[in-house]
Amino acid sequence: MLTKTAVTGDQVAAVLAPVGDVLDVEPLAGGLFATVLRAGLADGRQVVVKVTGADTTRLLRYEHGISGTEAAVYRLAHRAGLPVPAVLHVDGSREHVDGDVVVTEHLPGVLWDGLDLAPADSRQVRRSLGAVMARLHGITGDRFGYPAPASGLSRATWPEAFTAMVEAALADAERWEVPLPHARLRAAVGARQDVLAAVATPRLVHADLWPGNILLDPADHRLTAFLDAERAMWGDPVFELVGADQLGVGAVDPALLAGYRDAGGDLGLGDGTPGAGDPAAWTRLRLYRAYFACLLVVEIVPRAYAGDWVEGYAATARGNLERMLDELAAP
Repeated sequence: MLTKTAVTGDQVAAVLAPVGDVLDVEPLAGGLFATVLRAGLADGRQVVVKVTGADTTRLLRYEHGISGTEAAVYRLAHRAGLPVPAVLHVDGSREHVDGDVVVTEHLPGVLWDGLDLAPADSRQVRRSLGAVMARLHGITGDRFGYPAPASGLSRATWPEAFTAMVEAALADAERWEVPLPHARLRAAVGARQDVLAAVATPRLVHADLWPGNILLDPADHRLTAFLDAERAMWGDPVFELVGADQLGVGAVDPALLAGYRDAGGDLGLGDGTPGAGDPAAWTRLRLYRAYFACLLVVEIVPRAYAGDWVEGYAATARGNLERMLDELAAP
């Protein structure tokens, strides 16, 4: 696995000096390449310290600069009244640790993927998540794509941005010697520039709202926060559905879509049954699923995934990519 940055208690205390005096530090689970710690402060507050290592040699192109993206997204979402942790401090000086640091408040709750919910409770959480998505997508920007300058993936239009994102993924595949259907994917994207051009307003997309990034109240299972906004982008709200169901290829969860409509939004996918709603929205969803499948396949190599699960995971992602390309090629 990709090695995370080692951080000592003394280093945490130095980083947190502008925030408060540190009493104790403990590691938190989660994060594939960031080091995440909880620190207790003398004034009684609990904070989260996330350190993204300075070594970028094993990152995919879109991951460059994501520490700054997370802080910016949290601030935007917090100002909009969305359930995210407040940003308390950002340190990109690398004076105290070998990496970029984002410090946020520690919010109470339990990660959704750690709970075994009854079907009715699960539907309610998904409906609540849909409403949160719609509110998030009310935040607009002036450029499309990944916002971090280090990624080089910000463009004036969505077709330009998405094409650049796909090309970056294919370049990463070549760098890491991961075979992908380059020609088929380029053809699929190139033939649908007009469909992508229908997305005229850059909207804030979290792009990673799966249950491992959602906090729930352990008592009533109310959604209390969403986390890990590093992969956020300015783009098409339909892309959000890919991050929420990262190996999904068929129907979209109807409870999620109902919650989105509850908050005044409409993703154009009807009740979530393939073919319902706007055909152009389904075409865009297939394009985004194909792109995301590429990321899942490629990241296995630089992150050095290991274990019995890897082969099946890779096969599923590759199968999803081929299925999306087949569906896009169908008359």
